[in-house]
Amino acid sequence: MTRDLSSTPSRSSRTVAIIGGGPAGLMAAETIASAAGGGVAVTVYDRMPSLGRKFLMAGRGGLNLTHSEPLEGFLARYGEAAPRLRPIVEVFPPEALRAWAEGLGQDMFVGSSGRVFPRVLKASPLLRAWLRRLEGRGVRVALRRRWLGWDGEGQLLFDGPEGREAVAADATVLALGGASWPRLGSDGGWAGILQGRGVAVAPLRPANSGFTVAWSDVFRDRFAGEPVKGAAFTFARRRIRGEAVVSRTGIEGGAVYALSAALRDSLDKGGPTTLWLDLKPDAKDTELAARIGASKPGQSLANVLRKAAGLSPVAAGLVREAHGVSLSREPLSLARAIKGVPLRLTGVAGLERAISTAGGIALDELDEALMIKRLPGIFAAGEMLDWEAPTGGYLLQACFATGVAAGQGALRRLGLGG
Repeated sequence: MTRDLSSTPSRSSRTVAIIGGGPAGLMAAETIASAAGGGVAVTVYDRMPSLGRKFLMAGRGGLNLTHSEPLEGFLARYGEAAPRLRPIVEVFPPEALRAWAEGLGQDMFVGSSGRVFPRVLKASPLLRAWLRRLEGRGVRVALRRRWLGWDGEGQLLFDGPEGREAVAADATVLALGGASWPRLGSDGGWAGILQGRGVAVAPLRPANSGFTVAWSDVFRDRFAGEPVKGAAFTFARRRIRGEAVVSRTGIEGGAVYALSAALRDSLDKGGPTTLWLDLKPDAKDTELAARIGASKPGQSLANVLRKAAGLSPVAAGLVREAHGVSLSREPLSLARAIKGVPLRLTGVAGLERAISTAGGIALDELDEALMIKRLPGIFAAGEMLDWEAPTGGYLLQACFATGVAAGQGALRRLGLGG
């Protein structure tokens, strides 16, 4: 049975449906409700029992909202999508996002890396204050609603707690996320719905993801979960200083995520790909060789790696795992082995653990207001668009900014400016 929810007690002369209760969807809802001043009934639909679940997950890492670097460098982080995202981010830039968060009572600070965090290093206080603001501006929330597409009359269809529901809306903003961490609500199921309407959707792939490595049983059992600190990671002539973590199936972490797009694309072309680690990036190979050569005669290789080379147990394990029986004890050869550790990647970790998603609605399918050209009155925002960016605040910034842009587009569609 289908229930018609197109009429509700709070229905105004115009209605907007926001599908997806993450940062992009909630920002679109706030943009519309704030500008319309109660003249538009805004409802946020989400398939989960509560809103912002992936946003709360981001808070576990301190909630890196945005980055403080100059805008030109900031925009370059979006790669091929930068020209399309530029005008959107310029309208709602990093300083606007910081001011918005502070307006919700969240004191912000810039970390040593330039990343911007709330002082409390949590997402929950910000989300609670945000939801209170939205409620105060008349935004309605409908939870446990899975979007199914449209019926024959153009109404939105949802599978809800009481069965199938039909909703009429004068404008709709889709903000359904990508397909990473599907248990938090964004499973990419919308892709088939839009493709069925002729909308081009690039395949959804892991971004900012880990990679699989065929570790030996001994190495995996001993070092899974151990961090690799103070190393340099190199692929395709790009070198990143940072950290990573050995997992049971491979390697993940910030430095790997920064190279993940190029690594993923290389793997997609077929065959294994090698990521190079320099475990002593601050020492030249000759300097390291001199320290190794000065070690006491008769020491075991383990002691030489630990004492003379100054490697942690997991770093020493990586050297031996990568070079195997061919590992030489001759000082210069050993130094070069430490500064050139090849990790043979065999695949990309699954979407279920990727930080974000590459692919999505092709940007050419959208007009400047983020309305889907083939579907008048339907706007899209957030991670479901075909862009990707590294971690560091760039992901959330684009989600918030595209939410603002889609909300403004919906307002203009309704003849309310924006």
